[in-house]
Amino acid sequence: MGFSLKKVLIITYYWPPSGGGGVQRWVKFVKYLQNFGWEPVVFTPENPEVPVFDDSLFKDIPVNIQVVKNRIWEPYSFYKKFTGRKKSEKIQTAFLNEKKKATGFLERLSVWIRGNLFIPDARKYWIKTSVRDITGFLDENSIDVIVTTGPPHSAHMIGLHVKRITGITWLADFRDPWTNIDYYKDLKLTKRSDRIHHKLEKQVLTEADGVSVISPGMVTDFMNIVKREYRVIPNGYDSDDVSYSNKNIVNNAEFSLAHIGSLTKTRNPVNLWNALSSLVAENEEFAKDLEIHNIGKIDINAVESLNEFGLTGYLNQTDYLSHDKVIAEQHKATLLLLLINDTPNAKLILTGKIFEYLISGTPIICIAPTEGDAAKVISDTNSGTTYDFDEVWKLKNDINKYYLRFKNGETLGTVSKNVERYERKNLTGKMADYLNDITG
Repeated sequence: MGFSLKKVLIITYYWPPSGGGGVQRWVKFVKYLQNFGWEPVVFTPENPEVPVFDDSLFKDIPVNIQVVKNRIWEPYSFYKKFTGRKKSEKIQTAFLNEKKKATGFLERLSVWIRGNLFIPDARKYWIKTSVRDITGFLDENSIDVIVTTGPPHSAHMIGLHVKRITGITWLADFRDPWTNIDYYKDLKLTKRSDRIHHKLEKQVLTEADGVSVISPGMVTDFMNIVKREYRVIPNGYDSDDVSYSNKNIVNNAEFSLAHIGSLTKTRNPVNLWNALSSLVAENEEFAKDLEIHNIGKIDINAVESLNEFGLTGYLNQTDYLSHDKVIAEQHKATLLLLLINDTPNAKLILTGKIFEYLISGTPIICIAPTEGDAAKVISDTNSGTTYDFDEVWKLKNDINKYYLRFKNGETLGTVSKNVERYERKNLTGKMADYLNDITG
């Protein structure tokens, strides 16, 4: 005799064809949840603002998954007109600016409006209609638990209201912090708006039946706001994505340092540019072989830093690649760059890309606090070395050692250890366990 799966309604703003790191966490959970006794139902906008498209993620969604959509109104069309942007231009996250260093008055005013009038974020108009649609859906469908994943934290506000109306069990999943996110100070918040953000954050942390986070540092951060149980369930890698033979991948002929993801102002690794510039000046062969491959948008500050250190000619810039192609690039590179934001919350940042870096076998150069969450993962898995933001000499020396091995034709791959804990299927089992715990 069979058994029926319990049902979880997942409220997420990001869903394929939307690409980028924000969508992958719950796409992978959805892929494997049925193996652990849970049938996922997805609730997502029909017409979201999509920063990048990635159709390759559709392959991960089981064919029998129900996806419920509603239309959403967002202020981005007015924002683009207001700041003179093209209608087709995509909105970049984390205040990444590709074109100009100094922002004009209209740009600064638009940031003030976004921070103070659109609380908790520019998706606030998704809240009211979604609460209505979800409560109606729950009236007609048997759902055991709802999950909200943010940012955007508007998703958590949907969960908060649905919880208050229906009493349904609710898990709030945080992929990033709220008031301690690295760009929070850039929102130009008034004291009143700052109080509202903290109030809403505390309500979510207090009233959710469960709260999951991606790093131990986020637990410490949230414990300072609300003392309760938090479950750490990090991002990870999917064995299916890396199951092909590495022998079919031809490594780059260049001494290639690859960075995957947006290279924002706060991730601009000045110490790395300093080290590479010195090596270029000292070694003609190194200068001939060096390639800096950035796959993702790049901020004007990073472009100017590369120019300042005479490295612009070594930059191979690719704005975006689909997830499957990114996996291949991680294997082809000589070294992988993991750049953590140089911000007050740097120790708790644990980017999703790190786990696919681990399984690539390519050595990782990590620029981050050496006592932070990212550094601990790098150390525990024997997958690379972490350097502080101002460390230059050791960084230069180690890169030169890698280069000499590269020139000698040696294999630079690392033998990572303890990585199985970050496999997506195993992590989905942990998420299913948590859903079981909070639903009794």
